[in-house]
Parts: sequence; structure tokens; C-alpha cells
Amino acid sequence: MSDAPVQTQAGLEAQPPMPVRRLHNFIYCPRLFYFQWVENIFQENADTVAGSHVHRNVDAPSKLEDAKELGLPEGAKIRSLRLESEALGLIGVVDIVEGGPDGAEIIDYKKGSARRNAEGERVAKEPDAMQVAAHALLLREHGVNAVRGAIYYAADKRRVPVELSEELFAKVRRTIEEARGVAASGRCPPPLKNDARCLYCSAYPICLPNETLWWSKRRKPAETDGQTQFGFIGQTEDAVRDRILEALDFAAESGKGPPTLEPPRPEHDDGEVLVVQTPGAQIGQRGDQLLVSVKGEDVRKIPGQQVRAIYCYGAVQITAQAVETCLDLGIDVSYFSPAGRFLGLLRALPASGVDARRGQYRLFELPGVRLQLAREVIRAKIHNQRVMLMRNGDVPERVLKLMVNFRDATESAREMTELLGIEGNAAAIYFEQFESMLKQREDWKFDWRGRNRRPPRDPVNALLSLGYSMLAKELTGVCHAVGLDPFLGFMHQPRYGRPALALDLMEEFRPLVADSVAISLVNRGELGPEDFMRGANGTFLSDRGRKAFWEAWFRRCDTEVSHPEFEYKMAYRRMLEVQARQLWRFVRGEAAAYHGFTTR
Repeated sequence: MSDAPVQTQAGLEAQPPMPVRRLHNFIYCPRLFYFQWVENIFQENADTVAGSHVHRNVDAPSKLEDAKELGLPEGAKIRSLRLESEALGLIGVVDIVEGGPDGAEIIDYKKGSARRNAEGERVAKEPDAMQVAAHALLLREHGVNAVRGAIYYAADKRRVPVELSEELFAKVRRTIEEARGVAASGRCPPPLKNDARCLYCSAYPICLPNETLWWSKRRKPAETDGQTQFGFIGQTEDAVRDRILEALDFAAESGKGPPTLEPPRPEHDDGEVLVVQTPGAQIGQRGDQLLVSVKGEDVRKIPGQQVRAIYCYGAVQITAQAVETCLDLGIDVSYFSPAGRFLGLLRALPASGVDARRGQYRLFELPGVRLQLAREVIRAKIHNQRVMLMRNGDVPERVLKLMVNFRDATESAREMTELLGIEGNAAAIYFEQFESMLKQREDWKFDWRGRNRRPPRDPVNALLSLGYSMLAKELTGVCHAVGLDPFLGFMHQPRYGRPALALDLMEEFRPLVADSVAISLVNRGELGPEDFMRGANGTFLSDRGRKAFWEAWFRRCDTEVSHPEFEYKMAYRRMLEVQARQLWRFVRGEAAAYHGFTTR
């Protein structure tokens, strides 16, 4: 069962009291409210961190001799007062309540500035004023009459009064009912329409408002197989589906001016990746620092807040304290065998709710849906293989035309076996020409008759195997992060321990990321034959070779590339997440089709 406070599969009676801050979210944006209260998805950004900083002085609760007695004589002050009302269905924490001559006054703290009215006077923003009114209603339920309210805006360094009128209280009550109705519907509201608030919203990397509108409108041609269009939604729910699409269409068409697109850049986007590959090394913790030591000697020290991920290669240990810190800070710890095979991932529980996984499980049981998705990722993969040959190789024109034919043939594949046959033929031609993309070919003999692995028998295949393993690792983590099950795919068959969905999603990125890293290492002279160890159990990189590989891998993942539809630039690493979030929308019914990632 989901950890989210609201269980959408149950009735309204299962809903707990709504936090007042979620009511504030609903007024700001119903979609943000749904993400945070229903699906338990919360994303920090600079604004939320700054908001927490502003509250640091009022978050320490005052001591009360008797919690049931909120006597507030004139001059008395209570900080961080937690209140709950079953009648209102609300729970909240009031920053400060002060006793006055004729009643209590509520003061709420906000990070930003007040709004200016037509006369240029500072007035409280509507969500902030309604939050104060909600707190006043809670106080009234506990026998305290709040006669005044105010908001301290930290950017203005002053209080702005809030008039606590009966009209405002009635509006709060109506809004509570509306918010609970949205939560009970089990349907995520559409995004705001080209609204500047989206650019300041912490949920922007998850919501992707304008991308969501585009994906919802950019529908594939009508299919005869009804499974391919919102197949997981039963016929009885068609009306709900139509209302969602109508709302999305309305939002897209009624926006003023061209949509504002902003590359999603979540927290930890610029953090460092810590790679530890020395046998016997230990990762520990000292204060807020992560510490790498070998045989008792400290070799690396780095603040935990600056680390985005840790890669443990071979016999590397990590202490329980360091594990706890990594889970708390959201640092992924990936484990690889000495040969580079991805073994597993340590990460905190996924933040997302269960709606996406339920849709994934239902959709991926439908052959028509699986074929639709597989067609698109294979089309994108063949397209990108052709781009690689055009950029780096010396191939005859007839080969490029053949690749175009194979790419276009995916659209009409009627069965999965036919599609995989097309993919296999395209891959055979691609790897036959792969050697033409390598300089100094005499030193880098490549067995083009087929990829070999487990173990790889030559250096180029060793590089490709390591690159594909890394790509599978990256996408396994991304699937977890966005709320998809990485072990249930639409093309690769389920098998214990195999991240089938990650393998599906990596198809379109194989040539552009993993193959590109191998070609770059060879052509830039960053690796030589001496950096490989050859034995009866295969060909593998030496320690020095692995270090060169990591550097090239991170360089490629941080390379910015233009999105094929939205045109903004972002790193490949982040593009993986955008594609996964697009699939996340598809299985939730917010996108009519999945569009593969291609480049020119």
C-alpha cells in the first residue's frame, strides 16, 4: 500500500485531516496539491529550502503547561502551535499566536514579498490569506477567538494584515470541500495554462506543465486496436478520460502567447558522483562528511550534501552510518562487479504514489500497448544508430538508405517478433559498419559479426558491455525515482533480477550514450590496448582503463543535447528522466502516446 496520506482506491472515509499547507497548495495549483497530498510526491528546490530557513525561528514549539488550555492573556505568545479539527477535517501548525486586548492575533511567516494592489499598497496573496483564515478557524474550534491575522513577508521585512471576515471563512470552507473532492476523484488535475507560477514551483520537474499539454495533444493516428489508446482505462471510465483530455486541450488553447518551456533541473542536479574502485576501500562518515579510506588511511573527504551518487566497484564496503546518511540525503549507491556488471542499487523508498505503477501493470498486460511502445523505441533506436554512422563513420549511401527503410518499417510491424526481426537486421548492418567510426582501426579489431558479451572477447565489445551496463543502471534508478516499476517492461520479458523496463527505455539511448563513449575513448586516444586485460574469462578494463572510462562516461552524461520537440538543451543524464516521466504520464493516462528521443 502507498505511503501517501490519501488512498485513492478507497472512499472518502479513509482520508485523514488535510494539512493547512496542502490547502495552500490547492489554492496555488490543484495539480501541485494532488502531487503532494494524494501521491506523496515532494520535490525540494531553492525556494522551499529558503522557506524552511525563514521558519527556523518559529518552528521551535513553545512549552504549554496544559495543552488543553490555550489561555492567551494580553502579551502572551505561543510558537509552532499544532491544532486539529475533526469537524473541519483540517490539521495545521500556526507559526505564532499572540494574545491581544480583544482577542488573539495570528502571524504566519512567508519567504517572499507581498502583492501590490492597484494603489500600490502591500496586500497578502490569496493563498497566504486563506491559510491564516484556516488557522483562525482551527483556533475557534479550540475556543480561542482570533480577531486579527497578519503575514510576515521576509523579503519585505514587514507584516501585512489579513482581515478575518466571515466571507473569507466561508471561502475557506468551500475550498476545503473542493480540495477533498479532487483528492477523492483519483484523477490528477491538468497543469496550469502557461502560467508564470510554474517556473517557481518546486514540482516543476515532475509536473512539466507545457510538455504535458504537448504530449496530451500530440496523439498518434487512430488505431484499430482500442488497447493502444488509454487501454488501462475501462470503458466505463471513458467519460473521465474525455474530461481530462478536454481540460488539457482547453488549457493548451487558452494560454496567452507561446508556452514557456524551462528545462527541468531538480535538486542534486549538479552534485558530484563519487567512484570508489580500490579493493578493500571503505566509505564511512565523520560529521557531515563522507570519508573514503583504504587500509585505515583517509584518501578522500567530501560533504554529503555535495554528493549526487556513489559507485562502488568490486570489494568496497560502506558503513551503516554512511548508508543512513545516503538514504537521508537521497544519494544513490550503485554496486558493480569488478568486471563492471551492474549488481544493484541502494536508494530510499520512491516518493511517488502507486497510480503510475497500477497503470503500468494494467497497460503492459495488453499486447497492443506493448507493441505500440516497442515500435516507437525501436524506431528511435534505429534512427539514432543511423545518425551515429552519418556523424562518425564512412559508410555507403545504400547503407544509410537501408537504415531509413528499417526505421520506417517499424511503424507497420504487426507483431513483436516482426519488430524484433527488423531491429536485428538494422543492428547487424550498424555493427557491420561500426569499425568505420573508429580511428586507428588496425589496433581496434572489432568482431562485427555480432556483439559478444558475458564475457566480451575484444576491447570494443568490453567497452560497449560496460556502457550498456551503466546505462541500465542509470535508467533503473530513474524508473524508481519517477514511480515506475523497473522490472516490468513492455518489450524485454520479465525475469528475476532483470530491470526489463530500464532495458526497454535504454534502447533509444544506446547509440547516443554508450556507443558514443566507446568511440570517443578510442578516437581521442584516451585508451590503448595496454588498458585491457585479456584472459580465458574474457576481456576487461584495467584500473587505469576504468578510470578513463568513468571520466568519459560522466563527460557524455553531462553533455547537453536539444530536445527533439521542446528544443531546450539539457544534459543526457536529465534527458533520461524526461523520457521516463513521459512514459509515467502515458501509464497514468495523461499522454496519448510515447515519443522516442531522437537527435539530428
